[in-house]
Amino acid sequence: MKNFFIKSVALFFVFQCTTAQEGIINNVEKPIDWVNPLIGSDSDHTLSNGNTYPAIAMPWAMNFWTPQTGKMGDGWAYTYSAKKIKGFKQTHQPSPWMNDYGQFSIMPVTGKLRFKEDERESWFSHKSETVTPYYYSVYLADHDVTTEIAPTERAARFRFTFPQTDDAYVVIDAFDKGSYVKIIPSENKIIGYTTKNSGGVPDNFKNYFVIVFDKSFTVTKTFDGDKLLDAIETQADHSGAIIGFKTVKGEKVNAKVASSFISYEQAERNLNELGKNDFDQIKEKGKNVWNTELSRIKVGGGTAEQFTTFYSSLYRSLLFPRKFYEFDAKGKVVHYSPYNGKVLPGYMFTDTGFWDTFRALFPFLNLMYPELNQQMQEGLSNAYNESGWLPEWASPGLRDVMVGNNSASVVAEAYLKSETKKNPEIENLYKALIHGANNQGPLRAVGRLGVDYYNSLGYVPYDAGINENAARTLEYAYDDFAIYKLGLALNKPKSETDLYKKRSLNYKNLFDSENNLMRGKNKDGKFQTPFSPFKWGDAFTEGNSWHYSWSVFHDMQGLIDLMGGKDVFVSQLDKVFSLAPVFDESYYGSVIHEIREMQIANMGQYAHGNQPIQHMTYLYDYAGEPWKTQYWVRETMNRMYKPTPDGYCGDEDNGQTSAWYVFSAIGFYPVTPASDQYVIGTPLFKTVKIKLQNGKEVSINAPQNNAANKYIKSMKFNGKADANNWLSHSELLKGATIDFEMSNTPNKNRGTAKKDFPYSLSTEK
Repeated sequence: MKNFFIKSVALFFVFQCTTAQEGIINNVEKPIDWVNPLIGSDSDHTLSNGNTYPAIAMPWAMNFWTPQTGKMGDGWAYTYSAKKIKGFKQTHQPSPWMNDYGQFSIMPVTGKLRFKEDERESWFSHKSETVTPYYYSVYLADHDVTTEIAPTERAARFRFTFPQTDDAYVVIDAFDKGSYVKIIPSENKIIGYTTKNSGGVPDNFKNYFVIVFDKSFTVTKTFDGDKLLDAIETQADHSGAIIGFKTVKGEKVNAKVASSFISYEQAERNLNELGKNDFDQIKEKGKNVWNTELSRIKVGGGTAEQFTTFYSSLYRSLLFPRKFYEFDAKGKVVHYSPYNGKVLPGYMFTDTGFWDTFRALFPFLNLMYPELNQQMQEGLSNAYNESGWLPEWASPGLRDVMVGNNSASVVAEAYLKSETKKNPEIENLYKALIHGANNQGPLRAVGRLGVDYYNSLGYVPYDAGINENAARTLEYAYDDFAIYKLGLALNKPKSETDLYKKRSLNYKNLFDSENNLMRGKNKDGKFQTPFSPFKWGDAFTEGNSWHYSWSVFHDMQGLIDLMGGKDVFVSQLDKVFSLAPVFDESYYGSVIHEIREMQIANMGQYAHGNQPIQHMTYLYDYAGEPWKTQYWVRETMNRMYKPTPDGYCGDEDNGQTSAWYVFSAIGFYPVTPASDQYVIGTPLFKTVKIKLQNGKEVSINAPQNNAANKYIKSMKFNGKADANNWLSHSELLKGATIDFEMSNTPNKNRGTAKKDFPYSLSTEK
């Protein structure tokens, strides 16, 4: 990280826009220069500081690239503590827990021909590594070769700088589980495919690749596992190709790479993304793309650490879900279906888990990228048509992981927050929601597991042999709220909308008034015993009752009423932070990494490293004590996010944890995604300029903001005093100016009246 902070200091002086006594930066012209893709990469399976890898990619690209330090098939493909690189991998991995699919790697070698992973690897240093979203470079010490990568959405350029040698090679590893390679010397070309995956693919799944060099080959070999072959074509469980040539000192050998999930012909077509651009031109174009997207939110009046954390979080928020579609010979959008194996027209996106991303990542896309999100909605409609279900976790097809039916929130929110309310797919999507809400799917994580119990009893019973039953109940209830709201917008029959409104109140069935917490309930209507609110898992998902009791996103006033009023509610919120970080891990049989991350965070039972509780800091706004939201939101930003390889406090999870920071830093958060409101926290910067896709701008000003002045003394919305603890999405879309007067002491008179509180279903008129 030393080099990165040196760069930050250089930028500090280049921009000449600081307040020397505070070290505050007021403006930056190129936000891309503040992105550090290594944040979160110092992780392993025992402790997640992000569980990220440096994704060298365009926003939402079909293909990412990353240096590979882990063994073939290891979900931890790149770890910051590693000392050797085994190759440069095309990756589609959404997380180490989901692992990868369609991967292959490229690795330069000199001297003795070495193609096995552990033999070809090379020592490297972060001091000789340059990492940006649009460009990667590293010096491979054992081979005296510098490797550079510059990507497009479906292709990339590689540039290898070799020493003088008669023995320069490039190894293409198509990996195991079924692969093929063919060298075409007359065209300086290698083609092949890989089938390696971690599930969620049809039987005919392949990732076809094409690699074209600008230098003739003097060596052409292939390999089958550990066996080196003189053949130029090999099909095996584990295939690879090796090409070689003589080089002079400093010679740059270029390679163009592209791939396709459809065919070799389509891979060649995708290679056209590079056009006639050389390496440096692709690099510059990539830089401009990222600068354009990152500049849609311009922040000012913060520290170098805050700028780096913010723009790095924004970068992570622009990676998933990935584009899983291509353009055919006529320029039409087509996709290989990860659901039925056919090549079909239309959009497809993948590699996102709605259990994570419905909370902040998709609300962020709805605010900033409604046109892109419209394409994503078409992709979801296609997924339903091709599989019979909406995916809850797609990678690339249906995966059996996590709980909930949160596609309901993703679909409903996109329509409810759109300006035009025109979506040609919405009736099909509504049909898909109704189907998913009333049926158990082919996998436990598709549709609703325990749906018959839920629809008859109003909850999924603890003693029905269904894991994480209370978590499922609470999430189904919110998902029913989303369906209710969408049904109203689509003028569905009142009998139908009333049904889902009623079901959205099912959260009440698990409320235990004795403990003022949510608790598993048996089929006979009695609560589970024994009960420990500190027990992770069991009735809950990767959390305990202290985490999940707040999962009433749509009706916080209803939860307040159940608890006995605002004072008790606030007291329970306070306990989350004041309780010791004790835990009961017996359900798992060991301390899972999410538990450890809560334990070491020193924020009591608050487990920001996992999603179920991430909205909880904003809930004081519903009970008339918004200054506590302001305090804890700022504390979380300051303590749980750092611009370092160990900078996250748990799994980053496909943009969700990053989107939390982006929203929180600009001053508000979507506690109830399927509503029109954002709940106000506390802005981190003095100024924020948000360029909306409709051409309007949201300007947020907090000139007195600093480390001490975290409290909102007053707020004006478009020049008028506003005591609300919320902002309207539809009003923001019209363009807005929000002025905050900040203070170092809480204003305990602002935002305290019921009319100031955010939306709750119980207060709906």
